Amino acid sequence: MSTISVCRRKVLNISSGIDNPGNIKWEMALCLLLAWIVVYLCVCKGIKSSGKVMYVTATSPYLLMLALLIRGVTLPGSSKGIEFYLLPDWSKLLDSQVWVDAGTQVFFSYSIGLGTLTALGSYNKFHHNVLKDSLLFALTNSGTSFFSGFIIFSILGFMAETHGTTVDKVAESGPGLAFIAYPKTVGEMPGSILWSICFFLMLILLGMDSQFGGVEGVVTAVVDQFPHLLRVGRRKEIFIAVICFFSYLVGLSMVTRGGIYVFQIFDYYSTSRIVLFIGFLECVTVGYLYGAGRFWKNVEYMLGRKVLPLIKYSWMTVTPSLALVIFVFSCIQYKELRYNKTYVYPRWAIALGWIIACCSLILIPIVAVVKIMRAEGSLTKVFVFDFLSISSEINLLSN
Repeated sequence: MSTISVCRRKVLNISSGIDNPGNIKWEMALCLLLAWIVVYLCVCKGIKSSGKVMYVTATSPYLLMLALLIRGVTLPGSSKGIEFYLLPDWSKLLDSQVWVDAGTQVFFSYSIGLGTLTALGSYNKFHHNVLKDSLLFALTNSGTSFFSGFIIFSILGFMAETHGTTVDKVAESGPGLAFIAYPKTVGEMPGSILWSICFFLMLILLGMDSQFGGVEGVVTAVVDQFPHLLRVGRRKEIFIAVICFFSYLVGLSMVTRGGIYVFQIFDYYSTSRIVLFIGFLECVTVGYLYGAGRFWKNVEYMLGRKVLPLIKYSWMTVTPSLALVIFVFSCIQYKELRYNKTYVYPRWAIALGWIIACCSLILIPIVAVVKIMRAEGSLTKVFVFDFLSISSEINLLSN
């Protein structure tokens, strides 16, 4: 039985469509339950316990990646894959979709606009060097992505060599690459069992890291907002258990026979263009409403030294402009989701996708209205204060 048949017919047992969810795949549901239990046990005692676990889950994948790279580059045809990876097609720079995909990938890869970085950063000491951390994080993240590209494309080169075709014909993105194309190729390698274990263990560890960060982002934000309710006794642990249990219930919709259709709706609508717009709003809020100059002075005070003013220009012009432009292009080029390029989602499923997308956005105006209503003075005074803050920042930037 081929890898595609095993994945789609045996593991997923895909139904005819999202309106035919079928039964829950209990072996997948139990794996999902185990994953969320592990997440809870690692997160419930706070950032110190989850931080210690992350030392293992975040560093081990690099050792596995190194082993996979060494094996990949020794395979016949790997040089073709690496050459395809490194030689750019400059004509693609004129394709706006490439910029949209690159922008959304950077936001998603760096967890920008998702709250994870803000939540984890809030545990640093007041005078911690956040600029150095930001630089190291960016270099490590981009370096890891570049490094992993050699692993993927060396394997794709081997696949192309084995099947007598070109790399672009076997290249695939999304779950198909991780659970169909890559395992299929690894299965044809000498010592396939060992390399399959290394590959899927790496995926599990990286997935657990993502779950840790996602849960910490939600928990930290809510607990900091309501400390008098959730920092009493074991209420925080109970709250984390509720978050994990609710997430498990949502995940159950993705481990049915029609779960892959639900998964693609969440993947397509809940991230991508939405995080771009959230990132734009964050830049406007910090750069203008709070004030880039004020925030810059805050950073200098925390670091105890001067900081290049170039950062202010990025907060106020470069970053929000790029985020907004890419967001607009992504909306212009929007295409309704299709599974496997053939299955057309019903209208209600598309509407559900947009509802999921709007759930994260709708909280922004709600919180803004609540803050304005609680602010001292009349509504006019609140907006006049914001306008004066914006004007002062523009003058500061021009000077």
